[in-house]
Amino acid sequence: MTCSFLRMLFPVLLMLAAVAPAHAQGRLKDWSWNPAIEVAGQTVVFPSHSPFTLADVGRGAESDPPQDATGTLFMPPSASPATPVPAVVLLHGSSGVQAARELTYGRELAAMGVAVLVVDSFAPRRDRARGFTERLLKITETMLLADAYAALRFLASRSEIDETRIALVGFSYGGMAATYAVYAQVAERLAPEGRRFVGHVAFYAPCIVRFDDSRTTGAPVLMLAGAEDEIVDRERCAEVADDLRSGGSAVETIVYPGAFHQWDGSLTGPRRIGRLLTACDFRVETDGAVRDNRTGLVMSGPFTRRLILAFCVGSEGYLIGRDDRIRAQSNRDLGHFLARIFDKAGASRTE
Repeated sequence: MTCSFLRMLFPVLLMLAAVAPAHAQGRLKDWSWNPAIEVAGQTVVFPSHSPFTLADVGRGAESDPPQDATGTLFMPPSASPATPVPAVVLLHGSSGVQAARELTYGRELAAMGVAVLVVDSFAPRRDRARGFTERLLKITETMLLADAYAALRFLASRSEIDETRIALVGFSYGGMAATYAVYAQVAERLAPEGRRFVGHVAFYAPCIVRFDDSRTTGAPVLMLAGAEDEIVDRERCAEVADDLRSGGSAVETIVYPGAFHQWDGSLTGPRRIGRLLTACDFRVETDGAVRDNRTGLVMSGPFTRRLILAFCVGSEGYLIGRDDRIRAQSNRDLGHFLARIFDKAGASRTE
């Protein structure tokens, strides 16, 4: 009788396992998370490294020193080796990890059934830089990229995570890195074993870099920007989007009328902060070197980075301001994108 009962129960369990991810995708599309599901983040440490530019990757400990990466992991209560869940790696902006942004997204996504690893690229590199300006001069986008691919390996190694459904999302400075990470040149250097993100999302990322080698991993890209964002040059972003399309990725761009930079942050506004970067114009060459198109200088270290930025960074700042209406819309757009790519990856896995 027991064996007969188990034989009857087994198909039901299989059906429930198959339906569970679909429920998560449905919640993502509506961005409907249950606030009663409280997911506490846990601090995790995993190995990474600190190349100054892509050209430094793999050039030895002096140019590409090993570095512990840290992050906050939000794991859905439903995650288990029997029911692995999709995941998102989150990269912060130039102000670092914010409770109102990265940590909030982590809790909300985890409540909807998606694991989230919020990477903190600044904290473990305090010996390099502590202040806002020094961090941007000495903790580069390539270091964020190294952490992103290290986070991908870390998540893929966990049995509760579906390694075929891990996406990368970044905000502003981290959004730049999330865009660069889709280029094949970046992935091949930072993840030579072949592991890739299933999709990339850039929130209000400045478009100041183009790649000579436009090949991509083929993963789709979502670019979100505000119509009133002075630090995001929409014409340059359109050129970057065309580069990505020619390189093999589908790209969707959404511009929100009336939205300023960091519409999902903690500061109400609009208020002016920082410095404008829109005059900066860089390119990544096929060997990974970063060259300033205005001066011809190669960004080889903190000194040349400071010099190059002195030529292109404006004296005026840009407006930021939280807007809950825009945030609600961008949440839905993010949720639709994630649900779509996770569905597609899940379907490919079962074919």
